[in-house]
Amino acid sequence: MELFEYTASQLSGMLREKKVSAAEVTQSVLDRIEAVDEKVKAYLTVTGEEAKQQAAEVDELLAKGEPLSPLAGIPLAVKDNICTKNVRTSCASKMLGNFVPPYHATVMKKLEGCRPVMVGKVNMDEFAMGSSCETSYFQKTANPRNLDYVPGGSSGGSGAAVAAGEAVLSLGSDTGGSIRLPSAYCGVVGLKPTYSSVSRFGLVAFASSLDQIGPLGRSVEDVAMLYSAICGYDPMDATSAKREYPDFYANLKADVAGKTIGIPEEYFAQGVSEEVQQKVMAAAKVLEGLGATLKTVSLPSTSYALNAYYIISSAEASSNLARFDGVKYGYRTPEYHGLDEMYEKTRSEGFGDEVKRRILLGTFVLSSGFYDAYYKKAKLLQNRIGEEFDQQFESCDLLLTPTAPDTAFKLGENMGDPLKMYAADVCTTTVNIAGLPALSIPCGTAANGLPIGMQLIGPKFSEQTLLNAALAYQQETGCCAVAKL
Repeated sequence: MELFEYTASQLSGMLREKKVSAAEVTQSVLDRIEAVDEKVKAYLTVTGEEAKQQAAEVDELLAKGEPLSPLAGIPLAVKDNICTKNVRTSCASKMLGNFVPPYHATVMKKLEGCRPVMVGKVNMDEFAMGSSCETSYFQKTANPRNLDYVPGGSSGGSGAAVAAGEAVLSLGSDTGGSIRLPSAYCGVVGLKPTYSSVSRFGLVAFASSLDQIGPLGRSVEDVAMLYSAICGYDPMDATSAKREYPDFYANLKADVAGKTIGIPEEYFAQGVSEEVQQKVMAAAKVLEGLGATLKTVSLPSTSYALNAYYIISSAEASSNLARFDGVKYGYRTPEYHGLDEMYEKTRSEGFGDEVKRRILLGTFVLSSGFYDAYYKKAKLLQNRIGEEFDQQFESCDLLLTPTAPDTAFKLGENMGDPLKMYAADVCTTTVNIAGLPALSIPCGTAANGLPIGMQLIGPKFSEQTLLNAALAYQQETGCCAVAKL
């Protein structure tokens, strides 16, 4: 095996046993990026020289016998909406095409002490708005499992980089499924943490009440390792939960025996392919064989969740993106007469079609005369969805659903049909609406050779239970392999 094919937990052990050096691991990943990224197009910025310097520093500390985080020396890709000091953060948009943050996001500051090796910033849907990684201003990312298909979005570059071996770990953000969908489409593991458990300071906002940073990797252990490093209270984030968090990686154990797993019938209804339903139910039977109890449950408001999600997220996006006006930073139109024309031309030229579509929708639902009819009703539905989850968690430890209604679709297939594109999020948006943690893990391969993902959902702050159950399943079925390119 090449070094880029190993998981983070394997490499962490190899580094401490002096079987490999951080420099060798980093060079293996950089060589892989050079060899395959022209086809995959996962990266917007590769920080090769900085990565080599970081790896050399880790090797020096290892040689001295310094105590280091399990993450030390592990190559990491970062989604391009997470601020990285002195490294461009573009949000895959013309609007921020030249923006170089003077500060780190909180997650990056936390990781500085853990010393992973950042190898670059990866592609995404523009301002995280999309389900396919096709709305990026710069390039379209391909699915490493089949280059004719999408990797999912909006964290498509994060999922593709890990699946292709162009990173060992990656950070993404999830507003309505943006970590879990690429994980399912690309055949890797992705965790959307409980809302407020990971600081959003330095994450360029799409929908502030729904956004959450989270990890992607090729094993449950890898995801637990990265999540343990980034979670925790942050006074710079007003929504951050002030509570203690365990070391999820140190406490990880394959354990699903005695757990009750609910199967919500609404997630196995029309619109979810028969093949996906069969694979997910087969995975449920594996968990049952490991000692879990399966139980059919109902979440009646699920059918309305997608509508509520797009109303709430678009409303917040229209407010959050108002700051990009050509005055303070980012793109400014070169020719204009007067302030109003500068605003209009800057935003018309700087934003792509999908971003404009959501700004317009958000402005509409917040406008006088329509606020009560749309936004207020969506917020009331948000409360109801949360209550329905709470009710089911009184008798269930976890819920199990498909991550996506079908496997990845072809590049360009849904770009002309926004509603069809939005439907890809039907299984994931409820989790963000309710602020719950959820994990996607591969559960088989479809007849077309593409991965299928299953989603485990837990009550708030139940990440350890989620990770333990996923690990039990992984030990029965195996880790994710790097795509053959």
